[in-house]
Amino acid sequence: MRTVKKLTAICLTMALLLTMSGCSMQVGSVDDGVEKNGELYILFTSDVHCGVEQGFGYAGLQQIRDTLEEQGYETLLVDNGDAIQGESIGTLSKGEAIIDLMNDLKYDVATIGNHEFDYGMDRFLELTKKADFPYVSCNFNKEGELLFAPYVIKEAAGHKIAFIGVTTPMTIVTSTPKYFEDEQGNFIYGFMQDKTGEKVYEAVQKAVDDARAEGAELVYVLGHLGLEDVCKPWTYADVIANTNGIDVFLDGHSHDTEQLVMKNKDGVEVPRSAVGYKLDCIGYSHISADGEILKTNIWSCSGDGCMADLMDVHNEIRDKVEAAQEKLQEELGEVVATTDVELTINDPVAKDDAGEPIRMIRRAETNLGDLCADAYRDQSGADIAFVNGGGIRTGIEKGDITYGDIINVHPFGNMLCVIKVTGQQIWDALEWGAKSLPDEDGGFVQVSGLTYEIRSDIESGCVSDENGMFERIAGAKRRVQNVMIGDEPLDPKKTYTLAGHEYMLLNHGDGFTMFDGCELTEDRIKLDNQVLIDYIVDTLGGTVGEEYADPCGQGRIKVDP
Repeated sequence: MRTVKKLTAICLTMALLLTMSGCSMQVGSVDDGVEKNGELYILFTSDVHCGVEQGFGYAGLQQIRDTLEEQGYETLLVDNGDAIQGESIGTLSKGEAIIDLMNDLKYDVATIGNHEFDYGMDRFLELTKKADFPYVSCNFNKEGELLFAPYVIKEAAGHKIAFIGVTTPMTIVTSTPKYFEDEQGNFIYGFMQDKTGEKVYEAVQKAVDDARAEGAELVYVLGHLGLEDVCKPWTYADVIANTNGIDVFLDGHSHDTEQLVMKNKDGVEVPRSAVGYKLDCIGYSHISADGEILKTNIWSCSGDGCMADLMDVHNEIRDKVEAAQEKLQEELGEVVATTDVELTINDPVAKDDAGEPIRMIRRAETNLGDLCADAYRDQSGADIAFVNGGGIRTGIEKGDITYGDIINVHPFGNMLCVIKVTGQQIWDALEWGAKSLPDEDGGFVQVSGLTYEIRSDIESGCVSDENGMFERIAGAKRRVQNVMIGDEPLDPKKTYTLAGHEYMLLNHGDGFTMFDGCELTEDRIKLDNQVLIDYIVDTLGGTVGEEYADPCGQGRIKVDP
């Protein structure tokens, strides 16, 4: 029941905050006449990824801030990066709609996430000028010169608090590498990415020391570093262990909610807090009137849907979020390209017993499968590209193409990755994708940059583990034969670059485990629907032409008998 959902997890905490304050849910602005109690709450978000109506939502975030201020606390609001990318509202406005909402929320400071660059370097720098709050970073530089202040000092509740920004050097491969290059292909932007981590540690330490010398009483790091092994030697733990003088480390990037305390290089304990993903959590650090950090932790919202809806919150931010979403719906209907041919996921002729089209994208090549795979290869520069048939959800009719049409093709928000693979791994993946023929399989592989044949009369030798994941290919005979990379036969021992999305290449989607351990060269650099939009608009000039006319595709996949 909806009334039960209203009080789940910290939605219950939120209700208690409101109850203690005695305030109404209908908050539009805070009474400046409220007597201050001398204490401060630093509220922090991270990895919002455009989820403005998920979890607490921006309206719930504003409600918490308003409630605290009505109780007499002062507040500061900060963000640890990856705010402007991840949903259609960001994609279609190239991040501007999120910056506008962050301005409305009166964010005080933010640092840079790796996905702030997903719309290109020029666009990111343009958005930072639209922001009413400063971005800080002690390690993002152009040819050795910092592009932003390494820290900012905010005065609140009678205290001077420094916020230092630091962004993972993995950004170069987890966004689009070419965005960090000049026209000759030389990297001119960077994040102090030496292999030892020393440059990052030194940059953070210098910012800490300089902020202290400028009068900062407390030092908070806004990190977009995370805890994943692949991010070493630049994880939050690496930075804390190799510096001193940090009071609290607020972190993002790895979408975790880990709350812990660890010792810095002098043996002093430093709390580290992270807030997960898409506003499922909001972080806070409570500072007493005498400047003591009382507690740093998170509020979590585990209820289904958005807290603002579940608790019937109404404020100015909710109105602005709803207005932004209404504008989004208008933009989804905007024509962005055209197609001279129908792009299909179905058999062009056959119907089922009910007279409905028979879906073919999960067991045969189609022209839309070709288009989607070509988009991944084009936008990444990889040798070949794979797209699972289950990730291509609907066709596009001949004529105008809207943003909504493209997003309906790829609605999942998967992201473009590139890995280095052997020819043997390619062959195994194609065999795995063909294991269910003539039946459907969401893992059936649509391809670009290669061709292959499937002998469906040969019994599949695919062996799965107890969880249905790829384990091995048994037997000497394979269904997949005559694999060609361009004009050359597939070499099982050769290394190729393979583009696809993280669902298949990194996360074992549809059971694809054969890519475990592959070198990741481009990590989650662009949303799947953005990949398709950019290919059609930029590469094809806005029109899908006759090269995609055959609904059965360009002859890349031959199925016998």
